Amino acid sequence: MVKVNSCVFISGSGSNLKSLIKNSRNHNFPIKINLIISNNTNAYGLKYAKKYNIPYKFYSYKSRNFFERNCLKELKKRKIKFLCLAGFMKLLSKYFIKNFRYKIINIHPSLLPKFKGLNTYNRALKNNEKYTGCTVHHVSPQPDSGNIILKKKIIIYDNDTENSLKKRILKQEHKLYPEAIRCSFR
Repeated sequence: MVKVNSCVFISGSGSNLKSLIKNSRNHNFPIKINLIISNNTNAYGLKYAKKYNIPYKFYSYKSRNFFERNCLKELKKRKIKFLCLAGFMKLLSKYFIKNFRYKIINIHPSLLPKFKGLNTYNRALKNNEKYTGCTVHHVSPQPDSGNIILKKKIIIYDNDTENSLKKRILKQEHKLYPEAIRCSFR
């Protein structure tokens, strides 16, 4: 199988990145992670880049134009055709999305279209939702609004806290994201 050159954008712990790396090592997984980009020099996920010998870059997001120009240059140089956002906590501009021209997908910790944006666990609990979950979707200029690829629903228990809910959703994200990538290449 010819794998698609891919990049993962991260900002934090990198637990979804780790899951994607492990899946990408499987011979029949459709992507190869050729690059990791972070806007945070302290992102724990960069340790996975080092551990698995994957090239990585850091670009400051103080100027979104600077960040995006450098990313686009690097993606083009490395012939990247697929981009995964995995805990990347910044918005990409319409310019970036248009100029990348290939697929960009993201994982979000809610059942979109509900609870777009930040603080999803807290908002689901405060809204007394019975269910929440995670969604993998295509990235569009409007945050968390692109076409949905896959969703996973989980029950919210009476004794759930933000932390317990986050842990349970993250566990599902690690399964759902690789499956959504497989679906993207069928």
